[in-house]
Amino acid sequence: MSALGPVLLVLIGGAVGTLVRAVLEDTFAAGPGEWPWTTFAINVSGSFLLGALVSALAVRGDDSGGRRRVRLAVGTGVLGGFTTYSTFIVEVDELLRDGALGLGAAYALGSVVAGVLAAGLGVLLGGARTTSVDPDEAGR
Repeated sequence: MSALGPVLLVLIGGAVGTLVRAVLEDTFAAGPGEWPWTTFAINVSGSFLLGALVSALAVRGDDSGGRRRVRLAVGTGVLGGFTTYSTFIVEVDELLRDGALGLGAAYALGSVVAGVLAAGLGVLLGGARTTSVDPDEAGR
């Protein structure tokens, strides 16, 4: 893979993930003073999927070849664009500024705890040996 290859994988994957997130955020926007369920669900599900992906790839071998391409395109790209720490922080700030101190604190703490638990569950489930196809073997 040329030096530009990994950059393109992340760029294209990131565009896809960002587009999906933007559509979901626009479709299911929270109102002022409401729990931002869409961002919460995006970040928790993204944490789970990233944990599962990285773990599933790790049990199949080193970070090279097809596994590296999948990690870059899907992990760094799609899931990196899909999840959003910056929106999460802006939403916490908005809740706090609106005077919803309890909700803002619960959202901040709940998001971090749920994200860590989801990532851990993803790692556990993704690391389980399966009979799925290895990306390096798929093209042969």
